Amino acid sequence: MAPVSPVVVVTGANGLVGTAVCRALVERSARVRAVVRRAGGAPALDGVTEHVGDFADESLARAVTRGADAVVTTVHPMGSPREVQHRVGVEGTAVLARAARDSGVARLVHLSTAGVYDRSAGVGDIAEDGPLLPEGSGDYPDTKNAADAALAQVGGLTTVLVRPPAVLGTGETSVWNTLRPRGIRDGGDRRADPSQTWPWVHVEDLAAFVADVATGAVATSDDPERGPVAGGTTPVIVAGEPATWRDYLGAVTDALGVAPEWTDEPVWTGQLLTDRARRWGWVPRVGLAQALEELRRGLTPRG
Repeated sequence: MAPVSPVVVVTGANGLVGTAVCRALVERSARVRAVVRRAGGAPALDGVTEHVGDFADESLARAVTRGADAVVTTVHPMGSPREVQHRVGVEGTAVLARAARDSGVARLVHLSTAGVYDRSAGVGDIAEDGPLLPEGSGDYPDTKNAADAALAQVGGLTTVLVRPPAVLGTGETSVWNTLRPRGIRDGGDRRADPSQTWPWVHVEDLAAFVADVATGAVATSDDPERGPVAGGTTPVIVAGEPATWRDYLGAVTDALGVAPEWTDEPVWTGQLLTDRARRWGWVPRVGLAQALEELRRGLTPRG
């Protein structure tokens, strides 16, 4: 008897992370319900079915989660007004989570961010239980923290809060490969302390981890160091090898042919610790040199 393919709902399936997650899920023989706001936005992959609408709409949330095994949420309107970030990222995600619980979904994997942690100068290395930024730290960390807290209140689900730092990877919507470099090219901020830690992860490694958790390749446990806590909420940091702003900003400015503005100020020089993710079986495949070379290729003018 052939194994049953898990059914996984992915919101934001047209985005950089969402697309990569859909691809990773299909590689694991999952059937994907890709939720997008506009028709034609879902990845054109065998095993992917497009669902158009707003996942914060309770009727759509119930429809897409019915009979599903897992839900992956990747949507947060970063850069939008605070009220939009709250409505979509906090309230909307909670609507989807409650629908998933009521539909009997086993797992919810939420793309949070390592940006919820306090990374002030002198803080040191950060694990999952590191200090979170206080309310008032900014629209993005405030609303991401609020989304994580809202999900923790939805009982009856095994919820995993995946907390990546800067996500590298090619794509028109890629903040770190496309949008931020475009701003730097056009005269945007080129200032940074070269020694400041610049934590990152490649989108393909992030997607592989998310897909493994969503499809149950990582078994639940009563110990968060060994797997998602069944019926609970478990944060997990996913980051690549150590890097600094000299690595990232240096690569961008070199490719663009402009000069960085190096500063000397108190900065965070610790690391994001990934022991938990690695104990869950995660092994990142893309190293810093490869990721930065991919970044440079996308920025270097072609003759």
